[in-house]
Formats: sequence, structure tokens, C-alpha cells
Amino acid sequence: GVTAVRVDPVAHRVAVATIGSGPVPGLEEKLAATIAAVDAAMEGAAVAHVPAGFSLRREGAATVVGRETCVTAEKLWLWREMEWPEIKAEPAPEDQEWRTLAKFAMACGAAGVAGTIAGVALPGLPWVAKGLYLIGVIAGGWDAAVDTWENLKKREIDIHFLMLAVALGAMFIDAWGEAVLLLFLFSASGAMEEYALDRTQREVSALLKSSPKHATRVLADGQEQEVAVAALQIGHTVRVKPGEAFAADGLVVTGRSASDESALTGEAVPVEKERGDPVFSGTLNLWGAVDFEVVRLPAESTLQKIIRLIQTAQKLKAPSERFTDKFGTGYTYIVIGGSLLMFLVWWLGFGLPAFANLGETRSAFYRAMTLMVAASPCALVISTPATVLSAIGNGARRGVLFKGGVYVERAATIKVIAFDKTGTLTIGKPKVTDVVVNTHLAPTNPPFSETHPLNADTLLQLAASVEAKSEHPLARAIVTAARERKLPFFETTEFSSVTGLGVKSKVNGLTAQPLEIHIGNLRYFERHPKITLGASTGIPAQIQQLEESGKTTVMVAIMQENGEGYPLGLIGIADTLRPNVSAIVQDLKRVGVTRVVMLTGDHERVAHAIAAQAGVDSYYAGLMPEDKLRIIREIEAEYGPVAMVGDGVNDAPALATASIGIAMGAAGTDVALETADVVLMSDDLSNIPYVIALSHATRKTLIQNLAFALGMIVVLIASVLGFGLALPLSVIGHEGSTVLVSLNGLRLLGYRRK
Repeated sequence: GVTAVRVDPVAHRVAVATIGSGPVPGLEEKLAATIAAVDAAMEGAAVAHVPAGFSLRREGAATVVGRETCVTAEKLWLWREMEWPEIKAEPAPEDQEWRTLAKFAMACGAAGVAGTIAGVALPGLPWVAKGLYLIGVIAGGWDAAVDTWENLKKREIDIHFLMLAVALGAMFIDAWGEAVLLLFLFSASGAMEEYALDRTQREVSALLKSSPKHATRVLADGQEQEVAVAALQIGHTVRVKPGEAFAADGLVVTGRSASDESALTGEAVPVEKERGDPVFSGTLNLWGAVDFEVVRLPAESTLQKIIRLIQTAQKLKAPSERFTDKFGTGYTYIVIGGSLLMFLVWWLGFGLPAFANLGETRSAFYRAMTLMVAASPCALVISTPATVLSAIGNGARRGVLFKGGVYVERAATIKVIAFDKTGTLTIGKPKVTDVVVNTHLAPTNPPFSETHPLNADTLLQLAASVEAKSEHPLARAIVTAARERKLPFFETTEFSSVTGLGVKSKVNGLTAQPLEIHIGNLRYFERHPKITLGASTGIPAQIQQLEESGKTTVMVAIMQENGEGYPLGLIGIADTLRPNVSAIVQDLKRVGVTRVVMLTGDHERVAHAIAAQAGVDSYYAGLMPEDKLRIIREIEAEYGPVAMVGDGVNDAPALATASIGIAMGAAGTDVALETADVVLMSDDLSNIPYVIALSHATRKTLIQNLAFALGMIVVLIASVLGFGLALPLSVIGHEGSTVLVSLNGLRLLGYRRK
């Protein structure tokens, strides 16, 4: 058999270890359950402890679950790679359990009606009615019997066992009609529950329908070739005509168009595409023919990752769901024990007949069976998954991905929202606004010359050459400004960076000897005291002037061979605040958030200007990535649960530390999809109050369902004990409450903010 399983959800690779190379029956079917368990462990969900005799450990990005053994035995393990479980765009009919349950329920109902008619029409042939009733019992109880048998093999019992016990008991006392009615309503309500859960699955699976099965590949000689999407490889060029869907994630190489990315982001506004712009699998090309280069395999596309995230989220149970599961299991034993006790009380204590009904007097056994139905927790157990999965499906349609039911519930508890500034409160596409040369240096001051004088273009050219190797938004702004001025880049070597502070590199080509250029903020140059600013240069005053106007300032300096350095000039960069930020901050207050704060690595004066425009309650400036973790903990200790909102690129530690990490604009951003608890595929800030409001609506629905389910159980039990409620009425009340909580939870699929 299998000795260990190694799952790498990042690379989407799975392998199993065996002693020997023989076949392992049923292996593929069990892999999906193992992967779901590993996903749950990785997301921090409360999962069962590792059973005795087994071990759970991490190997890089992979998780290995195996039997405890010695080091020597592990060396004998034979690892075999398996295919990652396939994502299905639409559940196959045989996978849609509600269809099977519905057929069983209809057969049970038809047999029950036929049995009732036969009992009236053929009173002299009771075996005909009982035969039809028996068919109804088999049809209505088949699924419950299969589940009960599987559970009994694991020495467990559940609600299915209770229903079968009641049905068999009813048959034992010759109440065949009641037995069929019970199983008909039980199987019918089960079909409705499964339909409700299947519909949430179809809401998610609908995303995959937009993914094409074939693509038009452009060969090296320019010829077109139709290929299966699965055959596409990184580097292939694919042509997409108007009205067609992009078959993989890639970058446009020729042509111009616009794409409908609503399947990913929830936003229907077309997104312009031209050379160098990213395109995503499953999005629709609207009007122009474009060629794009594949940068991700179709199986690893953003769309596929989103589907995996949602499907994993549907398997991760919310706290209330885990509670009802535990409650339901223990409660089942209480119901059986209580029914047995009441049977003895009615029989021995009140002198009721044990099994035979005498006229209007119901037997103790009949009453015990009625009590068992009344006390069964079906509605209680189904109340949470129907609600939480509907909320997950609703969010997915809007481009909001919850990575588990726990986050659907937890979002309603958030008291503080902490926004990262760049790329979150601001658009995240800063532009160079000022290039200020150190006027205290002569244009031809060595190492500059008349050929390459120190002017704004040279300063920008040097900075862009160094920053071309950085992925920081400010670096991209400098590179973009240089390209817009059509400035050539110098060759650079020995590039290094200090996170959150600055970069340095050797620049070749301006002079015979390489120049050591440093670029960073004031804190960076505090670490390099040999690069002197000097008040006489006017640089400090110019920095203050730029920052007071809300601009981020970086300084460009040169380090000479003698170990002394001096500033060459400044580059002022400004980012634009997103539209309606102030209104969204107020909207967050309306949905229960008590405080909104801004975190930024920018200087105090820049942070103050942006915070004033955004209308946040407070801000924290000059933060390094590790400082954000400290601030998050301090805020949480003072005010309560904190949600950190960032772009997922340089916010990963803070996103992981907060009560909930929310990544914005994550279409195509792997790190955001992997790091955050809630992923917003678009850059629309209004989705954040929507997340909080949806969570409040979910909790409200959960409370309604749990209160109704528990209340119905109390009413039915009281009616059985105090008024001798008949078994058919108990069945109708029990199954009716189950259907009602399912339908109430399903309402969240259509939830919209008022």
C-alpha cells in the first residue's frame, strides 16, 4: 500500500511512496481527499490532530504525510509522480448526487402513493400494499443505507442511521405508510440540500466555461495551426480573433484590442490591450485580433488557480460548521439514548403498550420512534454549509475569493482596516514629476564631461539603468520616465538592494571606469555616512519641498574611488489616490469598522498629505516591512481584529499576521493568490466594504438558521412529550425545517448590498 504522500500545492505536483512498485487500487480517488486535508492544514484551519503512527512534515513548499517509520525504511520508499486532480468545468451527471437522490425520492413517493391506493382498493390483499410500500422503503432508504453501512464500518453513526432505525421500527409495528412517508421526505429533502450545494459549485464552475478547448498557434513561418489548449507550451505564440477567448496567460506581442475580464475580476469594463500587456486565460477578446506569447501553461493559469482556491475553500469548514458537525455526531447518540429511555418510561412508567397500538392509544415504541424523528438534528447540521458555501459562491461571481469558510465568518468581526498606501489606496502607478539636478555641481564636473554632462536626462538615465533590475513601483516609474524620453540605458553590474530603502549598482559606459551609483531614500543614505548631503547643496531643503507637496523623493548619489560620495540630484515621484477613497472609508464605518489606518514606507510629510486626502483615522509612516508586522499586532491588541489590505507583493508578512489578509488587484499575481485569506481580483476598493457586509449577512443567516433549527427541535420534542404528536406530523416538521434552512442559506447566492 501507500506509505507516504507528498503534496506540493504551489507547483501542483503530487507523489506517493510505496514499498515496491505494485499497483495501488483506488489510489486516484483518495488523492483528492489527501490534498484537501493538506490544503486545510496549510490554511491554518482547525483539522484533526495527526493520528498515532503517522507523521506530518514540510519539505520546502511540499507537505509529506506518512507512516512513522525509521530512517532506513524511508530510504526504501519508491516515489511515483501522479497527475494533479483535474478540475471539471461542469460536474458530470453522475457526480451530481442530487439527481440520484431525486430519482430515489420520486420512486419512493410513487410507490407510497400506489401502496396507499392498493390498501384502499384491495383490502383483502394486504400483501399488495405492503409489497409496494416495501419498494418505497428500499428506494427511499437506499442512499441512507449505503451511508450508514460506510459509517458502521468506521464504528460511527449519524442521522442516516436514525432515519433508517425509525423506518424499520415503523415497519415492525405495521406502520408501513409512515415508514414510506419518512423516507420519502428524508430523501427529497436530501436531494434539495444537495441541489443547493451543487448550485454553489456550478456558480464557481461557470468560470471555467469561458476557457476554450482549442487555440490557434502561430508557427515560426507565420502559418496558423489549430491545437488543443493542453498542448500549448511556454513561449508559444497564439492568435486570438475578436469574440474568442484567450487560451492561456500571456503577453501581447502584436495587435491592439480590449478584453472582457469580468470572469476574473467581476468588472465588466473592457481593459485595453496592446504590446506588452498581460492577458489571462478565459477572458474574452472583444474587437481586435492579437497575438500573444504564452507565459504560463494552461493548467497553471490564473483562472485555474482561482478555481482551485474556491474549490479548496468549499472544503475548508467554517467554525460554526465544525461546531455543528461535532454537535451532530455526539447529539445522535443522545437522541438514541433518550428515545430508548422514553420508551422504557412510557412502557414501564405509564403502562402504555410496548409495541402494539390500541385504538387511539399509541404504543411506547411508536412514541419513541416519533421522538427520535423530532429530535434528529438534520436541519442543524445542514444549516451552516448551505449558508457558507452560498456566500463563497456569491463572492466568486463578484471577483472576491474567500479561501475558506472561516474567513467568511471572521470578516464580520473586523474592527480595524489597515491599508498599505502604494498600490492600494493609491493607483500604484507612480509617475516621475520632478528631476532635480544638484546645482552645486558643474555640468562637466568629473566624472561628467561635455559629451555626458550632468543634466536632468543624464541623472534620469543613470537612475533608470540601475532601477531596471528592480521590481519596486518607484523603480518602474523611473524606468518608464526614461523610456518615454527615449534615453538609452547603460550596462550595470553588481546590483544589490536593501528592502524598503534603496539600491546600488556599478554603471558602465558613461566613463572609462565603472561608476558606483546609489539610489534611495534618506534612511538609505543614513546607512552610508560617507555620502554627504550637506545643507549647502540645497538638497535637504529641496527634499522637504517635494515631500510637503505629497511627492515621494529618491536621491541619486555617486560613490567615488576614494570612498567619498556626494548627491547628483533628486527624483520626485507622485502616485494618484484612487477615486472615491474618502467615500469608501466612510462606507467601511457604516458596515461596522471602527477605525481605518494607513501604513506606508514613505516619509512623514508624504504620508500626512495622502492620509489627509483619503480621510483615514491615522497613519504610520517610514515603515519597513517588519515594522508593519509590529504595527498590526499593536493595533490588534488595542482595538481588536485587524484586516490588512495590500497588493500582496511586499505585504506578505503583514497579510499573514493580520486577522484577515486581503490582497487587491490579484489577477495574475501569484503571491497574492497564495498569501492572502481573501483575494480581490480587481482594484475596486468598494469590494472591501462588500466583503464585510457579505460576512455580516452570512452571520445573520447562520444565526437565523441555527435558531430556527434548534427551536424546531425543541417544539417538536415538546409536542411529542406533551401532546403525543403523530409520527407523520413529526416527519413533516423535521424535514420541512431542513428544507427551509437550506433555502434560507441559498438566498446568499443572490445577496446584494442595499
